[in-house]
Amino acid sequence: IPAVRTHPAVTGPYVAVSLSDTGSGIPPERLNHIFEPFFTTKEVGKGTGLGLSQVFGFTKQSGGEVTVESEVGEGTTFTLYLPRVSGASRKPADTVLPDILIVGHDTRVLVVEDNADVGSFSVQALIELGYLPILAANAGEALAELAKDVDGFDVVFTDVVMPGMNGVDLAKEIRRLHPGLPVILTSGYSHVLAQEGTHGFPLLHKPYSVEQLSQTLNVAARNRHGK
Repeated sequence: IPAVRTHPAVTGPYVAVSLSDTGSGIPPERLNHIFEPFFTTKEVGKGTGLGLSQVFGFTKQSGGEVTVESEVGEGTTFTLYLPRVSGASRKPADTVLPDILIVGHDTRVLVVEDNADVGSFSVQALIELGYLPILAANAGEALAELAKDVDGFDVVFTDVVMPGMNGVDLAKEIRRLHPGLPVILTSGYSHVLAQEGTHGFPLLHKPYSVEQLSQTLNVAARNRHGK
């Protein structure tokens, strides 16, 4: 594997798979961000920013690497370097997760996200971390869920940029209707928050890691219950 980003070159039996296109190319200033979760240049609701981050995660988990070469106006080439293995099956080593990942303990989370792909990704990640998430597609659905059983949730995790009522206004309404229920905001659009501010609600910037997500939700839930 050639030297990539901060990692030195690695020697060994690898298979390289390259995929090229003849599209518009990627500007140099964006090349260092394209593998970040939730990074996208598409309009709100048009892209999740999860595709390349999943490719990156797959190659890393496989012990490989992915590189990208691009020229604006000419096209882009992605190359995946995957370790070559023998035909003999190997028992995967047990993975020991850091303690910070195992902190859900049935904490009930209302996830508010209008993009179905991002919502599904967040819910699945929370389930794997030991949380009990419920997905609401917009602010109206979220308020309806809370009206039915506000005691059924320990924390609300909402995107900021949504059609209709945005996440900041939703958080303010939850604070008015259900004082004491913590609300965590998340967004990758800093200009929106620069205009409106967070009104005192904690913000988890996209892209965020599963460690950051778990820690933020756990702290909010524990503070509510005085633990």
